[in-house]
Amino acid sequence: MSNLNRLVCAAVLALSMGTLPAAAWESPATAATESSAKKTGRLAINSVDYYYEVHGQGEPLLLLHGGLGSIDMFAPVLPLLTASREVILVDLHGHGRTALGKRPIVMADIGRDMSELVARLGYVQVDLMGYSFGAWAALHMAAGAPSRVRRLVLMSLPYSRDGFFPEMLPQQAGLSAASADMMRDTPMYKSYAAVAPNVAEFPRLLDEMGRLMRTPYDYSAEVEKLSMPVMLIFGDSDMIRPEHIVSFYQKLGGGLKDAGWQREHMAKNRLAILPDVTHYDAFMAPAAYRTALPFLDGKSGTTSWAEAVDRGR
Repeated sequence: MSNLNRLVCAAVLALSMGTLPAAAWESPATAATESSAKKTGRLAINSVDYYYEVHGQGEPLLLLHGGLGSIDMFAPVLPLLTASREVILVDLHGHGRTALGKRPIVMADIGRDMSELVARLGYVQVDLMGYSFGAWAALHMAAGAPSRVRRLVLMSLPYSRDGFFPEMLPQQAGLSAASADMMRDTPMYKSYAAVAPNVAEFPRLLDEMGRLMRTPYDYSAEVEKLSMPVMLIFGDSDMIRPEHIVSFYQKLGGGLKDAGWQREHMAKNRLAILPDVTHYDAFMAPAAYRTALPFLDGKSGTTSWAEAVDRGR
């Protein structure tokens, strides 16, 4: 494999696409979603024509996919969620069935779009979970419209660009339209080509995502605006530095002191580091959703030592 090919592959993976089982990619338009959706549609919001689907029954959960992916990324795990949740899936700006159009990809804009989308779908408030690129959008939505978000789960997201391992930065920065031809046989391109309204936009999408990844950012101010309960989920082999993960949790008030033997000093926010999970497969790890669901339901599977003793009497 050439150095350029390695660079392209690493950059694409760094944008959170991961690798689904081959069967899940054979027919992206139906493998994950459309065939089982109880509602599908489009909403034009701020010059972007968003495609969305709604699945399942229960409390509403807006679930946002990773970069260079689509709602079809969640095919393997969607049944875990729809068993108890109404899941709203959206192909984000320029991805899947949502055209890139002329507007630049800006995370704050996508966050505002998601807030408007759930309002126009008739939801007063939703739970919100995003993975990587989708978590960027989720963070901006929750910071900009906190009343719309009951509980928030951010998966595999650094709050600033320096949270990535240093070797990832030049790989991410190398993504551009020049990579398009070399990606023709990748699942990223094949899944995009199967559903995109204009396949010719793919090189420009790569340019836009490369520009986004090259732009320094620090979302500390947005983190401070998160008033709802927040859970952070990472893999133990994520592309995000462990020190940064701890720093993120501390910004949310966690990891600052002992919780106390009666859990009296427990922070309201949560941190999960999943074993045997990388950045590239976190979105399809069942453990991520089994971990997130009790939090989203406002439940805890743990009692204090004092409660356990009292119950045993």
